[in-house]
Amino acid sequence: MTSTILLALMAVAAVWAIALYLMWQWGPGLRERSVWCPVHKSLATVLVEQKEALFMNSYAGLGVVDIKHCSLFRSGPLGCHKQCLQRL
Repeated sequence: MTSTILLALMAVAAVWAIALYLMWQWGPGLRERSVWCPVHKSLATVLVEQKEALFMNSYAGLGVVDIKHCSLFRSGPLGCHKQCLQRL
């Protein structure tokens, strides 16, 4: 009986740990993504900001709202109009 309860508690703890990891991994914040840049016609790694995409009276989930850094533009400011944002 004790081992069954212990196993059940470990299973619940594992499910909570997985859920928290998934929320941390794909939740709001800065995330690194790989996208196709239509301007330079090459693959780029971008650092994007994910936030809640809110629509009137509903929760629409997370969406990419801004690009903070692009691998095609090393240290300077982003020299594009963020056309790859539509491809995320």
